[in-house]
Amino acid sequence: MAQLLLLVGTRKGLFVLASDAERGSWRLDGPHFLGQIVNHAVVDPRDPKTIVAAVRAGHLGPTVYRTEDLGRTWTESSAPPAFDKAAPGEAGESVSHVFWLAPGHAEEPGRWYAGTSPQGLFASDDGGRTWQGVTGFNRHPDRRRWIGSPDEAPPDGGTLHSINVDPHDARHLYVGLSAGGVFESRDRGASWTPLNAGCAADFLPDPQAPYGHDPHCLRVHPRTGDVYQQNHCGIYRLDRARSRWERIGRAMPPEIGDIGFGLALHPRDPATAWVFPMDGGTVWPRVPIGGKPAVYRTRDRGTTWRRLDAGLPGEQAWFTVKRQALAADALDPVGVYFGTTGGEVWASFDEGERWECLRMHLPHIYSVEAALVP
Repeated sequence: MAQLLLLVGTRKGLFVLASDAERGSWRLDGPHFLGQIVNHAVVDPRDPKTIVAAVRAGHLGPTVYRTEDLGRTWTESSAPPAFDKAAPGEAGESVSHVFWLAPGHAEEPGRWYAGTSPQGLFASDDGGRTWQGVTGFNRHPDRRRWIGSPDEAPPDGGTLHSINVDPHDARHLYVGLSAGGVFESRDRGASWTPLNAGCAADFLPDPQAPYGHDPHCLRVHPRTGDVYQQNHCGIYRLDRARSRWERIGRAMPPEIGDIGFGLALHPRDPATAWVFPMDGGTVWPRVPIGGKPAVYRTRDRGTTWRRLDAGLPGEQAWFTVKRQALAADALDPVGVYFGTTGGEVWASFDEGERWECLRMHLPHIYSVEAALVP
């Protein structure tokens, strides 16, 4: 019988919540890597016994681990993501942490991508055992301009995140840079083009600038290839055949707005998505509006949105849900999950209609990923 796993990356290790397809009871495994930051952990959909995890130990620095037995044993990468040594006269860079992991296309077993802070892109062709820089991005002549000054980076440092592979084309890649914007490659990373037309950039001198934007989370639908984005300045959708974003967050209630971090897509219905709005006021507190958390769902590609808060705290809830901490499973009905900076894992087994808390008192949660495994 298949297992449903929730991989919960936290400030103090990796935890795994497991259930069967009925989702009636859950058991907790972990922590793995106790005391170490786990920014992201992902099951390999091409080899579901394998998990790859982005880990940062305070004294050893950033690395990647993999397991081939669902976490019973782990092996560290022998060559984790690292920038090339700087040439004479160049400013060198070092990886602060590995932030995002993404498996390659179904036709490319063993291929993985990793995004780092500062904004770098790395790839592995041996299942995450060794990593190499994607030269077309890391050595792009405009990369420094795209990512801007480190002094203007987000609070935890600039990151490359939201690595997505077009389900119809293994050579077609999307990434998000915070800050920098959305970029795409149609030649497996050899060349890159900004993809930000239609996105607001209210914080820039030129709000129509081709780069310098701040996407928070980018998801590509696994069937259609259409793209959704939760941005610092709204919620957007991009038809795969187009090159200009549509701001679908305009339909959100004005008192709520369309600012947030996480975004999840229905695995079969490309018209359905979930977001978790956050307070994006003048001081950016990054908490539920008014301390009243809610998930919002669209079933019509963003034309309308519905508030879903049954079972969630009705007041005085001031946690943050980070960009990697909102996820959906592939069951029917779809389960939706989010983790909080207060260490809670919340779940809905009816696509958001009602919520329950699966676990409390975990460390600060960075990421949640759902996967079905044999």
